[in-house]
Amino acid sequence: MYRICEVDAQDEEVADSLAELHRLIFCDGTRAPDFEHGHWWIAFYGAKPIAFAGVIPSTHVANAGYLSRVGVAMPHCGHGLQVRLTRALEARARRAGCKTIVSDTTDNVFSANNFIRLGYRLFEPVSPWAWHHTLYWRKELV
Repeated sequence: MYRICEVDAQDEEVADSLAELHRLIFCDGTRAPDFEHGHWWIAFYGAKPIAFAGVIPSTHVANAGYLSRVGVAMPHCGHGLQVRLTRALEARARRAGCKTIVSDTTDNVFSANNFIRLGYRLFEPVSPWAWHHTLYWRKELV
């Protein structure tokens, strides 16, 4: 039913799909990431892109990947796509030599619960990079 593929964000059509998914899922005005940086995945329902995720090198934690975004379009939530996308980017980060994955959530219980399910633990970074009420997550890639 769902198919997840690592994509080449240098491809204009792929970059447009990622940007459109970001607008659709993060309609609160959250700034879109630089899709030309890092590694990105799109989940498809048939031929339709319905979710995406990306990992970039962390600028705050040594030897770590930063889970930049994981977003699933509302009609497709609840099918385990966030977990599957996160596992795909963790495997890619391991192959790239990352020792850790870090990320953050703000007011998103579903994402926080998925992080817990996947073995992420809360941590307090030396230099917090987001809002004052942000939760920071870390998973060692062993």
